[in-house]
Amino acid sequence: MRIDINSDLGEGFGRYRCGDDDALLSIVTSANVACGFHAGDPEIMAQTFAVAKERGVAVGAHAGFPDLWGFGRRPIPFSAGEIERLVAYQIGAAQALASYAGHRITHVNAHGTLANLAETERDVADAMARAICAVDRNLAALTIARSEQVRAAERAGLRAFLQIYADRAYTEQGTLVPRSEPGAVIHDAGEAAKRVVAMVEAGALITVSGARLATPIDSVCVHGDSPHAIDTARTVRQALERAGATVAPFGTT
Repeated sequence: MRIDINSDLGEGFGRYRCGDDDALLSIVTSANVACGFHAGDPEIMAQTFAVAKERGVAVGAHAGFPDLWGFGRRPIPFSAGEIERLVAYQIGAAQALASYAGHRITHVNAHGTLANLAETERDVADAMARAICAVDRNLAALTIARSEQVRAAERAGLRAFLQIYADRAYTEQGTLVPRSEPGAVIHDAGEAAKRVVAMVEAGALITVSGARLATPIDSVCVHGDSPHAIDTARTVRQALERAGATVAPFGTT
């Protein structure tokens, strides 16, 4: 098995910090860096990209809705065209600040409500794929497994890498259980690690009922803003390595 561990980082703003990016960059192999819309700013972006480069961590643009107050987790009625341009704008910002820090982005990943919409709505997923193609079609799409994002990337001719979530539960349809529902977020690091290993070994999502939905799995996401993020990421990595997996950025050989 070869598997990537990614986390959403750079999600502070100005003097405010969110999560322990420095610690996570010593554990994960890929980082999705906020681009200033749901979180992040040029200083935080440049610093995150620089530390990621030092530690051999691959980086991508973490694109979300322009909603600092709501951390990109509130629905905003943008059109597909507006979403396309919002994502393109954020990819450009990530490319610029990564280049400034001597690094380069390799992928694009959606955040919060944008990700939730792109998971199930074809027009939103296609808008994201078009934005990536318009800016740099060599970038990969880091997608939610079994989602419209995967199919949109394939239609656009983009490389798609499929991720599962270490700290989120799955419905019987293979979508994420909404955060508003009980049990949607998994807080226990040991439980999260056990589920991840089981899913990676089975090549399947495991739903809340225990059903298995087949899917390729290229990456495991641990949300960086969780209070348990460091413990979860470390425990997941150790469990995967004990199971015989090689932990490395997706897309590498």
